[in-house]
Amino acid sequence: MTFFNDFKKFAMRGNVLDMAVGVVIGAAFGKIISSFVSNILMPPLGLLVGRMDFSNLFINLSGQSVHTLAEAQAANVPVIAYGLFLNAVIDFTIVAFAIFFLLRQINRFCPKPEPEVERKCPYCFSTIHEKATRCSHCTSTL
Repeated sequence: MTFFNDFKKFAMRGNVLDMAVGVVIGAAFGKIISSFVSNILMPPLGLLVGRMDFSNLFINLSGQSVHTLAEAQAANVPVIAYGLFLNAVIDFTIVAFAIFFLLRQINRFCPKPEPEVERKCPYCFSTIHEKATRCSHCTSTL
């Protein structure tokens, strides 16, 4: 029974729950960004580079003639789908930029906590807060 109690304590700690919420929100945010990239960003970008759809770029590794990636996948033709890789790289870059921008804005509006100033206890030489009147280690009056 102690195994399950230990697991329950582990799973219910605040930082584990925070991490779980972050993963779920991150997955949802990733879906939004993926949709943004594939449905909004990539069509105009493909139009700019000559009406090209990156998701349909591939290298055929067999002798069979296929014209689209969907045809190749339906016929089980081995291909290197570098267009999907390009989409994933662009997707990652946009997600990283969006997270960077979001964190930058949050940091701009949230005040930074002032660093705690510390000093050494003259009796035991342990580090204590500058405003301390008694050492927390040796309990000497300062």
